[in-house]
Amino acid sequence: MTAELIAVFLGSTIRLAVPLLFAATGELVSERAGVVNMSLEGMMLMGAFAGAVGAALTGSPMLGLAAAILAVLPIAFVQAGLTNVLRANQIVTGIGINILVLGLTTLGYRQMFGERSRATIPGFDAWSTPLLSNLPVIGPLFQQIWLAWLGLAIICAVAYVLACTGLGISIRAAGEDPQAVAKSGANVTAVRHGAIIFTGVMAALGGAFLSIGDIHTFTEGMTNGAGYLAIVAVIFGNWRLWRTVFACLLFGAATALQFQLPALGVQIPNALLIMMPYLLAFLAVAGLVGRQTAPRALAQPFWP
Repeated sequence: MTAELIAVFLGSTIRLAVPLLFAATGELVSERAGVVNMSLEGMMLMGAFAGAVGAALTGSPMLGLAAAILAVLPIAFVQAGLTNVLRANQIVTGIGINILVLGLTTLGYRQMFGERSRATIPGFDAWSTPLLSNLPVIGPLFQQIWLAWLGLAIICAVAYVLACTGLGISIRAAGEDPQAVAKSGANVTAVRHGAIIFTGVMAALGGAFLSIGDIHTFTEGMTNGAGYLAIVAVIFGNWRLWRTVFACLLFGAATALQFQLPALGVQIPNALLIMMPYLLAFLAVAGLVGRQTAPRALAQPFWP
């Protein structure tokens, strides 16, 4: 593999991993608080759609990004209400929301852009970091849109909050022993509400990255399982932030190979390349990448 192809591969890996990093970071916080947010796929898809519509109508990708967040927040509130107030099954409600959002975005897409439209919409452009973007081989790593750097900043902030603050202790304790948190005077329901809303914002950023940050258009079901992969990345990472980040990068690299191996003349069936990220996901869920230790109260409703 030449240095040029390595550079392209590294740049593609980061670009393809960023949406997963946003969504998986939010999901990690939610699951550490005890909530499996299966509606992550629907949140990302709504973020991608609302971001595209907002950018198309206003001509501003920043307003499109704001529209993505505003459109996903109601879904997060519904998920929080079903999960924490009504104590509905977290898996079933999440999948139901995903199906509903898929239908809504498909209908909205066809009404606004046309059934077969590939209309280009305003989006964010990549910018080069001075000096660093000119480095050999690793230069493309520093040629990303600003959302990628925002994602890195958020990941560092989440790592600090979870490890070094009282809020982080409350979040982690809500997923391990919510009754003990309640006895300490903290509001478990409020902590879990906040974790789900944070997940919604992160999913909106990840979805918007796909539509107005990466390809500058929207297509039906364009998340293509990215929300589920983000959930698997949390499992793959054993509910640890930096291991989850590594899992997202690994999935991004597996996806990037779909484009790099044919360029190298490696003849592998395209279907096999497409399934690589999902094969890794299967190995993670099956526990073949090591013993998984989930938060003890994960997916369990809290009864005060």
